[in-house]
Amino acid sequence: MLVGVPKEIKNHEYRVGLTPSSVRDLIKNGHEVIVQKDAGKAIDFTNEQYLKVGASIVNSASDIFSNAKMIVKVKEPQPLECKMLNEGQILFTYLHLAPDPKQAELLIRSGSTCIAYETVTDETGGLPLLAPMSEVAGRMSVQAGACHLEKIRGGRGVLLGGIPGVAPARVVVIGGGVVGDNAALIAVGMGADVTIIERSVQRLRYLDAKYQGKARCIISNDETIEDYVTQADLVIGAVLIPGAKAPKLITRELVGKMHLGSVLVDVAIDQGGCFETSKPTTHEKPTYLIDDVIHYCVANMPGGVARTSTIALNNATLPYVIKLANNPIESLVINQNLQNGLNVHKGTVTHKAVADALNHEYIPPLEALKI
Repeated sequence: MLVGVPKEIKNHEYRVGLTPSSVRDLIKNGHEVIVQKDAGKAIDFTNEQYLKVGASIVNSASDIFSNAKMIVKVKEPQPLECKMLNEGQILFTYLHLAPDPKQAELLIRSGSTCIAYETVTDETGGLPLLAPMSEVAGRMSVQAGACHLEKIRGGRGVLLGGIPGVAPARVVVIGGGVVGDNAALIAVGMGADVTIIERSVQRLRYLDAKYQGKARCIISNDETIEDYVTQADLVIGAVLIPGAKAPKLITRELVGKMHLGSVLVDVAIDQGGCFETSKPTTHEKPTYLIDDVIHYCVANMPGGVARTSTIALNNATLPYVIKLANNPIESLVINQNLQNGLNVHKGTVTHKAVADALNHEYIPPLEALKI
């Protein structure tokens, strides 16, 4: 199969779908790879490195989309890219379609087969292709929050870990999954006063045993969220319902009760955000103010550490890329975990949560694959 890797065009997105090492493995498995010129240059994956492992370099994205049977990306395709997709072509990338009906409609019209990293599952029901970026985003969320708590950036002027004689910052993490756990790990390591709010008692038991009193583990409900958020210096939104829009757990009214100069970091923004006041931002302009509360809602947060993120992502995605390249339809039919990643196929929506969020007819994957 001919696999194509375009250069990412989203604002300040420097990651790349395949590293030279991944390209080498694909070629070893009998496939051809074309890479857009300078696709990985910003993170020191040079054209020469791709050529050395056997890839071909092409000048434009149109060369990729016109010729490749499968497109491997990182971020969701932008409208220009969606319009270049062809019927029968495979797109393998993050999609986050639930809060993005415009992208969904363009993908449906394209007739292509669109597989979303974020809904591929593993044998335990986990999300193996979302996990590495969740780990990165969770850890970065604390860095971003600590930075914007500084007075020169409009924050309260609070040092996350405090010093002897001065209390540390109060950090509240809403959601105890991969993002929340990694956020708590860094916040605890920096000496903050950390509270994790999570709805699963089983998950709370795991986190409580892990942190051994270094972080409070509190059940999630309206009362506990209000109690802890109104006293927080930094709140990290880390909730996820696979494929669906994120629930709005912090209301506009509650934001108005927070401390002036406190910081909200919404890691769930790719799925629409978990704060009512959230709207997507970019690395170029990462924050905005509502009621003097700083909102950090960068939709491609791991792009800020693009080299680390690219390598971590490829570690997880490469086995799936090879399976799809070897035999795409058969892999989707026989592999339930990969099948769960199928969001759009030949004009149909094939993921139930996505279809529900978009108010679109749902066609089960196996039924759609027969089309």
